[in-house]
Amino acid sequence: MSGKTTSRAAPADWNLQTQRERRWVGTERELSSVVAEELSVPASVPRLRSRRAKQLLMTADAVAALVGVFVAFTLQFLLRPVPPSIVAQELLLSLASIPFFVFGAGLNRMYLARANERSGQELRNILNSVMIGLAGLVTLSFIIQNSALSRLWVVLLACSISTALFINRRVARLVFARMRLSGKMARRIVIVGTDAHAVGLMHTYERNPGLGYRVVGFIGEGDIGERGGVTVLGPIGQIGGILEEQDAVGAVVSLASVKSEDVNMLTRQLTESGYHVALSSSLRDIDVERLRPQQLDGRTMIYVEPVLRGGWRAIAKRAFDIGLASSILLLSLPVMLLAAVSIRLDSRGPMLFSQTRVGRNGDLFRLSKLRTMVVDAEERKAGLAHLNESDGALFKIRNDPRITRVGRVLRKFSIDELPQLFSVMRGTMSMVGPRPALPDEVAQWDATTAERLRVLPGLTGMWQVSGRSDSSFDEYKRLDLYYVDNWSLKHDLAICVKTIRVVLSGSGAV
Repeated sequence: MSGKTTSRAAPADWNLQTQRERRWVGTERELSSVVAEELSVPASVPRLRSRRAKQLLMTADAVAALVGVFVAFTLQFLLRPVPPSIVAQELLLSLASIPFFVFGAGLNRMYLARANERSGQELRNILNSVMIGLAGLVTLSFIIQNSALSRLWVVLLACSISTALFINRRVARLVFARMRLSGKMARRIVIVGTDAHAVGLMHTYERNPGLGYRVVGFIGEGDIGERGGVTVLGPIGQIGGILEEQDAVGAVVSLASVKSEDVNMLTRQLTESGYHVALSSSLRDIDVERLRPQQLDGRTMIYVEPVLRGGWRAIAKRAFDIGLASSILLLSLPVMLLAAVSIRLDSRGPMLFSQTRVGRNGDLFRLSKLRTMVVDAEERKAGLAHLNESDGALFKIRNDPRITRVGRVLRKFSIDELPQLFSVMRGTMSMVGPRPALPDEVAQWDATTAERLRVLPGLTGMWQVSGRSDSSFDEYKRLDLYYVDNWSLKHDLAICVKTIRVVLSGSGAV
């Protein structure tokens, strides 16, 4: 269908592509999970290339599974050597059970992008696929009355194949994420809507090239022309021709700027024609794992799970804080002692710098760090206000003249933060939480920002691992509130793991 279509109301305008013209149909549009958020193939790339990518991932999975079988054999030999005849039977059973593993991979959508968007989703799919394969292996062994299959072998096989597949998928994620960032695998999409929300969506995609999408234009009512730096390509009635003309793979619909009846029509017709459709609601910073789809008389409803912080979760978080803080304290004491001596030799003044901060529910507490600035740093702050590189209530200077030579090294690797572990042990701080703010910063907050005081401040947090000093105040506020609103022990653990990488690289520190 040509992009020159002018009629808006004729039913033919909704016949987006004829069967012959469709480039991507059914499962051919369901890219592999190199695919799974990783391999974002542009519509302009021939189908052969997408098929080849899927075949490469399947081949890599097969190799990983074979490596897992080899590892299982090796571990079995080391733990409990078995006769060669038993090994041969186990090998034959493993080969005969391959169809069960293939069936498990298909049933758990291992090669469907949207079923593997998150690492956790992909891991669950891997484990479920392996369990189905092993169930088939055990069933096959029972049918042929093979007594050679041992429980040790089954356990080793399950662990080794699952681990090998997970490592393989992690490597695939890294490889294809890098390719997307370089722009080599960016899928072309359009945004349906022309209001501020739609423009904001476009900017979000531009700021996150790792998502693998390139916005080629807007579709909506109004004059054709530039909107936020991207062209308005035409009205909704011409969407079929526009998508084909732009070689786009799908559309993101801004629900805030499109009528509900148009959304229903768009969704039905675009998906029937093989295009991908995503609906953007006004919800923001609500973790997707808290959302539950529901249906009410044909209407799509979204239930938001409440965040539970009390009961056993509070006990578990406190135990996590004490266990991790005490372990790090024990390991880092020599480092802190060496840093303290270096501070005294480098500049006059105390080894520690103490300051009043605002904790949970607005309670004040004393926070201590290893001193990284000259002793009169606070008195000199007002005179350096013109050098402040941050906005809002934050005060940051990348090359702050008050920082000492030793202090610059301590800050680069966050060694100066280590004394805060004592605050974690006392219970005035947590290992993970919003940044502990100064009283004069809190005085400038609005009611929304003050919501971050509902939890203990943290030694590390989403702001620190997502850019740290490179973030604006709005981003700092948004990330802290995201943590408060979506807290879970899993998030705490993930942030701690990311902190290790940030600290070792010295990224974002000042």
